[in-house]
Amino acid sequence: MYTPSETRYDRDFYRRCGQSGLMLPAVSLGLWHNFGATGVYGNMKQMCLTAFDCGITHFDLANNYGPEPGDAERSFGRILREEMGAYRDELVISTKAGFDMWPGPYGNWGSRKYLLASLDQSLARLGLPYVDIFYHHRMDPDTPLEETMGALASAVQSGKALYVGLSNYDGPTMEKAAAILSELHCPFVINQNRYSIFDRTIEKNGLKETAARLGKGIITFSSLEQGMLSDRYLNGIPADSRIRTDGRFLKESALTPERLGQIRALNAIAAQRGQTLAQMALNWVSRDSAVVSTIVGASRPEQIRENALSVPAAPFTEEELAAIDRIVLGA
Repeated sequence: MYTPSETRYDRDFYRRCGQSGLMLPAVSLGLWHNFGATGVYGNMKQMCLTAFDCGITHFDLANNYGPEPGDAERSFGRILREEMGAYRDELVISTKAGFDMWPGPYGNWGSRKYLLASLDQSLARLGLPYVDIFYHHRMDPDTPLEETMGALASAVQSGKALYVGLSNYDGPTMEKAAAILSELHCPFVINQNRYSIFDRTIEKNGLKETAARLGKGIITFSSLEQGMLSDRYLNGIPADSRIRTDGRFLKESALTPERLGQIRALNAIAAQRGQTLAQMALNWVSRDSAVVSTIVGASRPEQIRENALSVPAAPFTEEELAAIDRIVLGA
């Protein structure tokens, strides 16, 4: 029977999620790519146990994570049953609904029918009576925002979720949603959005500023840009890389000579800081107090250990931040 490390809580690794009482680890584990039918169960299990041993208490899922859709929740449900179930109250488990899951008009987007049915299916796959955070996964241009937010509130009122979150929303839409959820007395605490040294979208669409102003946390994903912000591609494309084995998300065409030059220049700054490029990239995202946690993916336990050790680290100097912007933005 698995026994977690007794030192897992021995460092300053947890941040308050906005103005709520919920604390999240600075690094969270995302079960997106490597917890489906194509994964090796023993490796999946070891990654989760390694994460928890490192103090990572938050495990981020969605109904469509796999491959195939639903498989990541099934895999994690099995790990809970066989290894981690005794520690459920030490874990924050989140899931989402908003992308295509089943045929017909009721298996997608943001209707009340879809969201609540999807949550029931997620709980069945996980083998849990509730999740800690239930997200709407993307903005729906056709369903009234009041209906979608009402469904999230119902998830909490029914006891099937403790908190709710929004993913892939922009600032103005999130602010409208927050007002509705406040009227419904629903604990909306977190926004999940893409954010990295290379992708500054939330700085441009109002999400980052609005979240800080309203006291809502931000948790980021793709902060390593599918491995580009690591030492993975500094010297060519490895045979076992995601580009070679699964070209759905990161394609070889993304590694242009210009991009590779930027990666090498960023790696030089990281080395001067005594960090790997991946560690620096995670530090850069989390340097702002509005960002409560950063979701990392992994294909092996060693990557999780490296990423978990990215914090705490020395604060960035103004000169380092300016150098990073010059490399990426030409600023």
